[in-house]
Amino acid sequence: MPDVHRVAVVVLDGVGVGALPDAADFGDEGSDSVGNTARVVGGLALPHMGRLGLGNLTDVQGVPPVSDTLGAYGRMAEVSAGKDSTVGHWELMGVVSERPLPTYPHGFPPGLIEEYERRIGRKTLGNIAISGTVIIDRLGEEHVRTGWPIVYTSADSVFQVAAHEEVIPLDELYRLCQIAREMLTGEHGVGRVIARPFVGVPGSFVRTKNRRDFSLEPPERTLLDRLVEVGQDVVGVGKVDDLFAKRGFTTCHHTVDNMVAAEKVVELLSGDWQGLILANLIEFDMLYGHRNNPEGYARALEVFDAQLPRIMEAMKSGDVLFIVADHGNDPTTPSTDHSREYVPLLVYGGRVKAGVAVGTRESFADLGATIAELLGIGPLPHGTSFVREIVG
Repeated sequence: MPDVHRVAVVVLDGVGVGALPDAADFGDEGSDSVGNTARVVGGLALPHMGRLGLGNLTDVQGVPPVSDTLGAYGRMAEVSAGKDSTVGHWELMGVVSERPLPTYPHGFPPGLIEEYERRIGRKTLGNIAISGTVIIDRLGEEHVRTGWPIVYTSADSVFQVAAHEEVIPLDELYRLCQIAREMLTGEHGVGRVIARPFVGVPGSFVRTKNRRDFSLEPPERTLLDRLVEVGQDVVGVGKVDDLFAKRGFTTCHHTVDNMVAAEKVVELLSGDWQGLILANLIEFDMLYGHRNNPEGYARALEVFDAQLPRIMEAMKSGDVLFIVADHGNDPTTPSTDHSREYVPLLVYGGRVKAGVAVGTRESFADLGATIAELLGIGPLPHGTSFVREIVG
């Protein structure tokens, strides 16, 4: 085994590379977040991810296939039942979800909402499946007048609570979400309860970056848990602490800003530690995929690509970098929800073989299995390691 003590995983949230074979079952036939975006905007300038093999994974206008990639490349299929950020991240870290988390396309059961209102001591508005920006436009004025929080959901397994920051202060909104999280277990164990604060006046309400996710705990020990148990560092960057219910980390740097997250990864790689960095860059999904904005999605990809050399240059000789995603979120389709897609697998490091194709991995959990072997903590229950294919 190579002398690898540090691994960095950068999750490009919502950056898929083509529909999975079962995509039609999810209403996502034809989705290709990167490929379709490139086609719609007239091409993408992603020279650095291109050199790592991104153009080998799907047809990306402006990013041609290359044979002499700087490292290893492939794509991964999701086997878990769903296309949610929570389930996707869990599978990346070695936990496969065989049962789908509950969704509520027609809103939550009246009895559940009544119990929630009893516990928080106030009425609620909404209780429908709808876009978050649409519902605050529709109900924001009534919320400001009544002080009642807005409850809604989406195609994902989420219970979202929206409130104006000047009507329900952030600490109180987070408390309302914590109450919902404590309620929503068992049959109604949604993947995430999400605080959705906003500001502004009627006609110009805007959501703020003070979102907070209250996630269901993973049903099994993840790779993160196992690394912490043996004394290795596990550093979270972005929103990953929320997705794992803050379990399995030694340090977290919470942000929903891609630039801040990427800069933190550079800073961490320049320091001394041993173990794993798990970073999530959420803006592809949150700001552009869910809002069907291919131009913004394209810009975000190009901005990250321009930052990628700084990440690579900050690495030490034994470090290994994985660039992956947790699901798709094709901004070119009519849907504003996540899409069931393959995700990229780009691998770079001083000990990573160049020009190696690892093909289509059967599960996101292959990533967790590979990292477990690289960091010397033995096999995980799920996933197949590809260490021997990528490391010289």
